[in-house]
Amino acid sequence: MDFLISVVIFTLSLIFSLIKNISILIPLIIGMIAFSLSALHRGHKIKNVIIMILKGMKKSLALMPIFALIGIITALWRASGTIPFLVYYGTKLMNPDYFILFAFLLSCLVSFALGTSFGTIGTIGVVLIVLAKGGGVNTSAAAGAIISGSFFGDRCSPVSSSAILVAAVTDTDLYSNVKKMMVTGAVPFVVTVIIYLFMSKSNPVQITDSTLLNDISSIFSLSYITVLPAVIIFILALLKKSVKISLFFSIAAAFVICLYVQKMYFSEVILTMIFGFTLKSGGTLSDIISGGGLLSMLNVALIVVIASSYSGVFEETGMLNDIQGLLKKMSEKTGIYLTTAFTSLVTGAFCCNQTLPVLLTYQLMNKIYDEKGLTKEDIAIDIENTVILTAELFPWSIAIAVPLATLSVDAGSILYAVYLYLVPLINIIRLPELKVLSKNL
Repeated sequence: MDFLISVVIFTLSLIFSLIKNISILIPLIIGMIAFSLSALHRGHKIKNVIIMILKGMKKSLALMPIFALIGIITALWRASGTIPFLVYYGTKLMNPDYFILFAFLLSCLVSFALGTSFGTIGTIGVVLIVLAKGGGVNTSAAAGAIISGSFFGDRCSPVSSSAILVAAVTDTDLYSNVKKMMVTGAVPFVVTVIIYLFMSKSNPVQITDSTLLNDISSIFSLSYITVLPAVIIFILALLKKSVKISLFFSIAAAFVICLYVQKMYFSEVILTMIFGFTLKSGGTLSDIISGGGLLSMLNVALIVVIASSYSGVFEETGMLNDIQGLLKKMSEKTGIYLTTAFTSLVTGAFCCNQTLPVLLTYQLMNKIYDEKGLTKEDIAIDIENTVILTAELFPWSIAIAVPLATLSVDAGSILYAVYLYLVPLINIIRLPELKVLSKNL
């Protein structure tokens, strides 16, 4: 009963925060307090509960340096011209007769390079939706393609915070997970391309507003050297170098380009690394290009740390044992992947973000995987193929609410974001052979 009361308190605080547009940190803290009180009610001492919380938080501390580097790199890629380069030439090369398909593919490219859906939506996504609105394209279809592409990289980029989080939570190798995600995502990707190809036939761009592109070329030096920071990430990822090393060398290259190609002052670059890049000219381009920075990741880091505290409390108190028992019975009837998919849907609808559903799904399903003789790699890839994408299917989730608001479209666009549900669905159909293939990699 005490656990149920805590769940109700947490849920109500989440609903209130969404209605009032309050940071999700507040309901997460309220939830942490509620579950801690539940632990106290079960006879655990205050000192022990604090240890539980700290034990859970400790699991996420290894991610903090990576989050810091991601914040810095997203700012420097803006300032050095890397993102402007990708936006400018990507849009220039776009075939107007296949706009929706190119919107998806270009968003995939940028999101894989950046490793962030929000960053992709806020840069190339905004440019593409402006072109769609000005060119007579169905904006919901265009937004769906952009969102699909944005979460392509959010799921499988080696610099994605969600991919790094899953690897850390499941104690698996990031690059091994990425490789398996490529395998299990291949058929959904191809099907998505075919769907957007057909949708493009009836949605060509009729007119093109080149104002934004002209602004980009006049403000930034778009020398080919500006794409070097992105190339470094790709090469070092292929060489399976540490994410920290990849990020460090990419940051170093972007830093030098800021100084000698974009002609920024040393102090200006340092401030950009901390506070993010700000385009001084203002206007629409400034809203699109500005952002990033070390401080931009503070909210994400706090969310992960506080959400991680739940796992410590749940683990030590056994609060989830009854639910795990029900899920075990379900897995015996429907299979473990379908049970994981169901769990991801429930936790995603309940928690309104990606982070906590990842932690809860792992917490609820880990023992079941272990009892069935499956590995940590198995649960890692199943979480990537479910939780990371299904969390965006609920309009009230921050994971999708922010992209929808950024693109100024309604929740109907989720129906066109076909990649989000093709990955979970197709992996149900092709699961046995995909697992065999991914294990041989």
